[in-house]
Amino acid sequence: MNKKAFTILELLVVISVLAILIGIAIPRIKGMQQAGQITQVKAELQTLQSATESYFSTNQSYPAGSSGATAMTTLVAATPQILSTQLNDPFNSSSAYGYYSTGNYYVWYSQGVASSSITDTVSTTGVVTSASGGYCSSNGTGC
Repeated sequence: MNKKAFTILELLVVISVLAILIGIAIPRIKGMQQAGQITQVKAELQTLQSATESYFSTNQSYPAGSSGATAMTTLVAATPQILSTQLNDPFNSSSAYGYYSTGNYYVWYSQGVASSSITDTVSTTGVVTSASGGYCSSNGTGC
C-alpha cells in the first residue's frame, strides 16, 4: 500500500517552524503598536497645545489647575468650542493627559511607555521638569 500522507515527523517540523515564525513576529507587532502610540501622543499633544493657546487668546488666561481631566473639560466646554471631545493618553487609556499650570506657563504630558504616575511640572520661569520620562508639550522650555 502506497498511501499519500504526512508522517508525524513532518507535522512536528511544520509546527516547530510556525512556532518560530510566530515567536519572531509577536515582538515586532508590539514594537509597531508602541510606535503608533508614540505618533498619536505627539500629534495629540500638539493639538492640546494649540487648543490651550486658542483658549488663552479668548480668555487671556490658561486653564487653571494641575489636573489634565479638569483642564481638558475646560477646553471642551469653552465658548467657542475648542475641543470636541476629551483626549485620553494612549499609554494609559483610562485617564486624560497630564496637565500642570503656573498661570503664565503650562505643560501637557503623557506618561509614555513606562505609564508611571509621576507628573511633569513647569516653574514660574517656564522651565519644564519632566519627571515622567514620557512626552510633553509646553509654552515654556524643556520639552
